[in-house]
Amino acid sequence: MHTQSLTFNVRIARTPDEIQAACRVRATSYGHHVPHLHATLSEPDLLDADENTTVVLCVDKRSGEAVGTARFQTNAGGPLLIEHSVVVPDCMRSDTRAEITRLSAVAGADPLVKIALMKASYLFCMASQIRWMVIGARNEALVRQYRRLGFTDVFNDGRMVPLLHAGRIDHKVLRLNVTAVERTWGEQRHALYEFFFDTAHPDIQLFYTGPALPRRETHDHSGRTWSMKATRLTSIDLPLRSESARPVLVN
Repeated sequence: MHTQSLTFNVRIARTPDEIQAACRVRATSYGHHVPHLHATLSEPDLLDADENTTVVLCVDKRSGEAVGTARFQTNAGGPLLIEHSVVVPDCMRSDTRAEITRLSAVAGADPLVKIALMKASYLFCMASQIRWMVIGARNEALVRQYRRLGFTDVFNDGRMVPLLHAGRIDHKVLRLNVTAVERTWGEQRHALYEFFFDTAHPDIQLFYTGPALPRRETHDHSGRTWSMKATRLTSIDLPLRSESARPVLVN
């Protein structure tokens, strides 16, 4: 195994500022494709503060700016959000599951940002003993991308499902058996096998407990400098608007 350094760090967003940075990436990325959701995506929603939700943030090392993000929700505390729109098959219902949403990168970001976010998704699921990764894809281009990663249709008839939490836009619901990825990719000689399994990426830091964003130095009236300390995000910290009490997600 060899080691590869990335131009960005991938860390968990833990503070209000870090969650807000993730929202800016979401709004910039998705707002280009679905402009009417730009304002909604610019602010955190209730799911961002849920104890079974993890938001990861890619931060460019040189600029210190957020360039990518993804959100993982597990079924440890109840059904996934997507399961308010679909009933998963019996073969999945008794297993651990995680839904991946808000996976996005800003225009001009390092091409490895999205691939690193997928590796972070995989590592998160393995560390959390998740068997099924679930996503909703709103168009055929996204469906093809996920199928190349090994995702398959949850429903054998290939139906598109209007998702309540995505403005009733039709989505293809896909799943990935996380526990089988390494074996199946190895057998297929998948193009990303080396990146995922034969390369160490010390910049993907899911167990790092420090800040995801660089500390910002400021000055008080005495001229001294100090760094803002990270605080744990709670639902009370979120600048929630009334309409955000009804989470609206896009995939």
